[in-house]
Order: sequence, then C-alpha cells, then structure tokens
Amino acid sequence: MIRAPVIAIGLALLVSCVCLAKPNGSKNKKPKQVVPAIECDVRAGKVNLPEFIVKCPSHCKESKQQVYGTGVFASISSICNAAIHNGIITNSGGKVIVKKMPGQNVYKGSNSNGLRSLSLPKWRESFVLSVGKPKKGVIYPSTLFFTPSRPTYVKTNPPPFPTADCKVDLAFLMDGSWSIGKRRFKIQKDFLAEVAQVINLGVAGPMMGVIQYGDDPVTEISLKSFSNSRDVKAAVDKIAQKGGLSNVGKALSFVNRQYFSDSNGNRGAAPNVVVVLVDGWPTDKVEEASRLARESGINIFFVTIEGPDENEKLNVVEANFVDKAVCRTNGFYSLPVSSWFALRKAVQPLVKRVCDTDRLMCSKTCLNANDIAFVIDGSSSVGTGNFRTVLQFVANVTREFEISDTDTRVGAVQYTYEQRLEFGFGQHNNKADLLNAIKRVNYWSGGTSTGAAITYAADQLFSKSKPNKRKIMIVITDGRSYDDVRAPALAVHRTGVIAYSIGIAWAAQEELEYIATDPDKEHSFFVDEFDSLYKFVPKIINNICQEFNSQPRN
Repeated sequence: MIRAPVIAIGLALLVSCVCLAKPNGSKNKKPKQVVPAIECDVRAGKVNLPEFIVKCPSHCKESKQQVYGTGVFASISSICNAAIHNGIITNSGGKVIVKKMPGQNVYKGSNSNGLRSLSLPKWRESFVLSVGKPKKGVIYPSTLFFTPSRPTYVKTNPPPFPTADCKVDLAFLMDGSWSIGKRRFKIQKDFLAEVAQVINLGVAGPMMGVIQYGDDPVTEISLKSFSNSRDVKAAVDKIAQKGGLSNVGKALSFVNRQYFSDSNGNRGAAPNVVVVLVDGWPTDKVEEASRLARESGINIFFVTIEGPDENEKLNVVEANFVDKAVCRTNGFYSLPVSSWFALRKAVQPLVKRVCDTDRLMCSKTCLNANDIAFVIDGSSSVGTGNFRTVLQFVANVTREFEISDTDTRVGAVQYTYEQRLEFGFGQHNNKADLLNAIKRVNYWSGGTSTGAAITYAADQLFSKSKPNKRKIMIVITDGRSYDDVRAPALAVHRTGVIAYSIGIAWAAQEELEYIATDPDKEHSFFVDEFDSLYKFVPKIINNICQEFNSQPRN
C-alpha cells in the first residue's frame, strides 16, 4: 500500500535533481577554444610550439612580410602571409592552424592568391597550414610561447645562447700578426673562448672553427674538431701566435677555397659565417677575396679593433676595406671596437648578429647570384606599343631579383640588323635606378639579326661577368632571324650561359629551341600576343631558382 507514494516521492526528487543540475535545460558546456591573435610579421620559427592555432589580422598582404616555399613553408616565413598564399585565409584575416615539420632540401617560390613567395635552399624547419577549425575534442594552447630573440646574461656567468635558432657553421679569422703583441693576442683568445661559451656549441646548433692569419693562414680548429664549448675553449687556450703581416685578403681566399668543405665539417644546411678580427688594418687588399667568398655563400663579419687614426689612414692599403668586404654597409656586419680592452663588450652583439639567421640571407641565393642579360628585339615588326610591353616584361622579371653590385646585376642589348648596348652589368646598382633605366630604353626599329645580337651580348656583357656569377641570357623576339642563330647560341652555351628564348607572334619555333639551353621545354616559351608575356615571369623565376637550388654549393 505504501509503494506508490514512495515511487512518487522518488520521481519528484529525481526531477528536482535534474532541474538543479541543468538549469533552463542547458547542457554541460565544453571549454571554449581561445585563439591568440598575432601580427602580420610573426614567423612560424619564432613560436616555440609543435602545433598551434592563431588569428591573423586583416591587410597582411600589404605588409609584404616574406614567405618562402609553396604548400610547405620554411619556418622563417610570415605565418599570416603564408596562409594567404596557401588560400587558407584571405587578406581580411582569419584563424589558421600551424603544424611544424622537419626542414626541406628545397622550397619553391610561386605566385598564388595575389602574393609572391620566394624560393630558398635548405632550411632547418618547415611548417604546413590548415583551416583554423580544431578537430572535435582538440584544444590548442591559448598562449603562444616565443623563442627569445636575444641572449640575456650577466657578466659573471654568461649562460649559453639558445642553439635552436643558431645553426651556423662559424669560422673566426684571428689576427696573429706581430703588430698585435702577446698581451693583446691573449685578449683575443679570451674573446674567442667567451664567444664559444655564450653561443653554446653543439651538432644541433652552431659549430665553430678558428683560422690564424699572418703572412699565411693556418687552420687551428676545423668545424668538426670539437662539438662542445668546453673543448673549443681549451683548444683556443693552446693556440700560439704565428706572427707576420695582417694578410686578411689571403686568409679570406683560403677560407673560400678550402675551409668550408665537407671534409672539414661543413654541414651544407647551415649558413657559413666568417668573423674577421683585425688589429688596425689589413696589409693586403680584401675586396676581391671578400666578393668571391660572398658569392660562394659565405657571410662575412668584421670586428676591427683600434682602427687607424687620421695620420695612419695614409698607410691603409685599401680605403674603406670593411665596406668593400661585407655584403651590406648598414653597420650590421661590422663592429668597430675602440680598444682591445673593450673587446669583451662585443661578445653579446656579435653572437646576436651571427645567430640572426634571418639576416644572413644576403649570402648567395637564386635571387642575388646572377648576371642577367636581356637581348631585346627592336625590329620594325614589334612596333612602339608592343616594345613598351616588352620593356614592362623585362622590368617585371628584374623586380624579382636583389639588385646591387654584389647581388644580381642586369644588362640589356637591343638589336635590329645592328646591336646597341642599352646598359651594362653593374651600371645601375640599385633596383630603382635599374627599373628607371629599363623604362628609358628607346625603340630602335629595323631588321632582325638575332644571331649577331647573341654574339654581341657575349662580347659586351658576358665577357665582363664576375667569377662565381650565374650567367643568364633572356632573348625576346617576335620574328624569324635573318641570320643563323644556332652557332652563336652554341658558342654562348659552351661558356656556361643559361639561355632562355621567348618568342612572340611570328617567331620561329626551331630558332627558339636552338637558342634555349636544354631541356628546351624549361627554357623556351612562345605566346601569340605581346600582352601575354607577363604569364612567363613566374615560370622563368621559378626555373632559375630551381636550377640554382639543385646545384651543389656551400
């Protein structure tokens, strides 16, 4: 008899419990994904997480932060601009998931979604992107952890520099000349020992070697001799002064020819860096040796101690030798030190610069390692309007390269029956001047002698090419040549010139193939109309970089 009331009371309690647990009938809420916002310039390598989600702001495309690669990006790329390039987000911004990957042997640049990415040789870390919608049950970190950008340490006990961002093959040229004296030579050794300690040497990070120079350079420590800071410090302590002159140019030539070799411990995927310590000034010339070293991919830093005063400058063998030796004269690659006793203060700024691998990009790349000659058809069939379109194409190709006397140089020849040198290699040593020079080229009008123009370009331009520069010729023509193109083309091919042929309208296909370097399909292009020339810009740049990146080099 009492069973029914008991059941009723139980049901009432159950209902009341349900109501208390779930007010208004709502369900238990899942933790909300907090998406940290980042700026356009944040690079994936600076975020110390294997996988994370971020929110990009709008208008990153206008920031022009660089991107390296296509699909898989080098970790020095802007996250947000890589996401735009990949089509994950638009220029209005949005959420994106970043996942780190091992480094690649090559990163191919491309034009995509209105944003140009660059090619790059090997890099230590990559990343891929996906739409910023986490999978069910996955919560990404709500806070980003950034790799520190600079070492922080006290003088008494400097901790090691973080090696994750500092994988470099580093060689010091130490001054062993008699002018330095025994006491200063000891200060120099103390400086090298402290650098070794601060930079925290190891096979996963920086490796360090030492060459002593005087009359002749001598390898004291190879890159593979020691893999930790303690052993390098002990080896530096044992170095004895050789004496002699301060032949820095001779030492740089030695480094370029012999030091950064596989047998000596060069790792290939790590940037090659040379730091030159100079007491006063060199006793030989450094410009040519430095240029050849830079064009082999070696980044050169100069630490000059107690440089010449006004009276001593007359004794300097080569004026402004530091500016002539480094790849940028913006002060990043040179550290003047007032006295030997102040040298220790240079440890921290030097280590910071050497480990800033993003800034070491002025060593040899596919965008700064060329002498490019444009051979432009100015015949009557082209016409004034179409000739301006050709010049715009030349400017668009040129704009992709890094232009200076130590980077890519551009020359141009216009031809009809005759030939005219419009400007030579190195005549315009910055991009703005070069683009203006292209714009000022006047249409000639006449016949079409492409073969003679190729020979002329070889004589007037490529005969003045610098050693170690990749020689590239781009021939643009709209018709059949009145002379033979095959023999002149073979002649320039034999000298190492990489030739591209671009034919428009009435150009002869067989002539384009004769002009082009093998394989023809990679170096020969044809369009029906001048207005379609722009399509070949990314193809040519991609091919130049792909060929460059496939070649063995430091």
